[in-house]
Amino acid sequence: MRAGAVAAGTTLMMLLMSSPALALTRDDGDDPGPGLNVMETLGLFVAAPIVLFLVIAGLVVVLDKSKKQA
Repeated sequence: MRAGAVAAGTTLMMLLMSSPALALTRDDGDDPGPGLNVMETLGLFVAAPIVLFLVIAGLVVVLDKSKKQA
């Protein structure tokens, strides 16, 4: 019970003492590129991982040297 109270108190104090990230404030030298449209985002974060998984799985299946059980 005491350990839980100490952990909860420590977490609460860390959250209260931390400052926000201030992500809206631009830093010196900050030069963001153009944003991605919907198709680019889906291609990069959905299609590319699926294709990469299929290529790796295909290579594993094709290059499998173990004998098949009949």
